[in-house]
Amino acid sequence: MPTRIRLQRHGRKGGAFYHIVIADGRAPRDGRFIEKIGTYNPLTKPANIDLDFDRAMHWLQTGAQPSDTVRAILSYKGVIYKSHLLKGVTKGALTLEQAEEKYNNWLEEKQSKVLGKIKEHSLVQKEEVKKRMAAETKVSEQRADDLAKKYAKESAKKAASSARHQQPAAVVAEVAEVAEVAEVAEVAEVAEVAEVAEVAEVGEVPEVAEVDEVDEVAEVAEIPEVVEIPEVVEIPGVAEVTEVEEVEEIPEVAEPTEIPEVVELPEVPEAPEDKVAPVSE
Repeated sequence: MPTRIRLQRHGRKGGAFYHIVIADGRAPRDGRFIEKIGTYNPLTKPANIDLDFDRAMHWLQTGAQPSDTVRAILSYKGVIYKSHLLKGVTKGALTLEQAEEKYNNWLEEKQSKVLGKIKEHSLVQKEEVKKRMAAETKVSEQRADDLAKKYAKESAKKAASSARHQQPAAVVAEVAEVAEVAEVAEVAEVAEVAEVAEVAEVGEVPEVAEVDEVDEVAEVAEIPEVVEIPEVVEIPGVAEVTEVEEVEEIPEVAEPTEIPEVVELPEVPEAPEDKVAPVSE
């Protein structure tokens, strides 16, 4: 079988990356190869193609048969078109200078088209980003409105429940305050009535005269001094005295408010009848 120009797969699952190789047609896809002439990454837009142009022209003119995907890659890079122009030069249909001029013109047009597609693709990406951002903004605004409505409903419910709970407490507080005021008024009224009754019952209280300070005991009557009775001398031949004059009794002293202790007077001994001196008349 002739030599093939084909792709050799590399990369992970879902992230394929290809090598452009020259291999025997009987070799497996990812098996032994003769030469590697480039790489192909289809995941980027546009696809990233790195190709050795001269080696690709050499193998194509030598007779290597490209696969369908590699043929599209070679056509995209201008390898097949230049090979066609060189065949015309060998046949004498045109000169080498004309072939080079046509190839350069085609390459400029191709590059301008590629650049236009790249710009178009970038604009499309920007538009997609703007649309996606607008959609996300709209969704976020809608979500914010929904949350605001939800929070408003919840706050209204909480306010209503708190009002229901606070209303009995406020009524109880008002009743307690009114009862306290009534109780205070009643106590004040009772106190006034009791004071009036007490004043009416007692009447006017006379003013008490101020008492001057008393030196020791001012109000107590002075106690008269007791005269000591002299001893009776025995006189012989004197008639007996029938009666002895009684000693005057000491008047009772009125108890003062504050009376100092009174010293008890010693008892006067009675004189014996036979020893009493005669009293002169």
